[in-house]
Amino acid sequence: MPRRARLRLAGLPLHLIQRGNNHSACFYADEDYSLYLRHLEELSRKFRCVVHAYVLMTNHVHLLLTPARQDSASLLMKHLGQRYVQYVNRTYRRSGTLWEGRFRSSIVQEQGYLLRCYRYIELNPVRAGMVRHPREYAWSSYRGNAGLRASRLLTPHEEHLALGKSREARHTAYQTLFRSALDQEDLNEIRSAANGGYALGNERFRAEIAAMLGRRAERGLSGRPRNNDGIEGRIVL
Repeated sequence: MPRRARLRLAGLPLHLIQRGNNHSACFYADEDYSLYLRHLEELSRKFRCVVHAYVLMTNHVHLLLTPARQDSASLLMKHLGQRYVQYVNRTYRRSGTLWEGRFRSSIVQEQGYLLRCYRYIELNPVRAGMVRHPREYAWSSYRGNAGLRASRLLTPHEEHLALGKSREARHTAYQTLFRSALDQEDLNEIRSAANGGYALGNERFRAEIAAMLGRRAERGLSGRPRNNDGIEGRIVL
């Protein structure tokens, strides 16, 4: 069966997941995490991807970014993956693949959904039982987004900036978002969209994405989007 093509649009946020092959470890020491982030900072600028959030787990990576071009994210992940694999193979005297095929991704609706993705990504170590609070985990964007440390890698999205009129107010509001965990419905929706390659958002947003790309952007029957009469065609915006 042919692989499902990714939904790709310039200027809209993407939630990306890159997993280790057969769920194997991708990071073995602090130096590995640090090097990955240095390459991410360099290559995200080269390929014009604005990074909003990230977490590096032992055997997988989550990124939230906005690509400037349709192919920006693919180029970033291709070159980042290649560089890091070469480093790991050389450092640990191994050979072969490190990643589980191609990365997975979903386009994210900004209003109402983007900040949930921030929380989903940065709460990953908490759900895994590694820390009690995301500020305790060194390899995520939480400290940067919460104003606890400076970060050259991160660029706050407009939804993040809208949390407060001043930096202090914004950071306080952001920290408040993490006083509770995401509910199971939100977790399932975010996971399903990213793993399935669908748009994350409300029904109207998914319909707009489907209309722009001429293909469905949510789970359902195969084929192109249908109009209200059940006849195949583009959805009118």
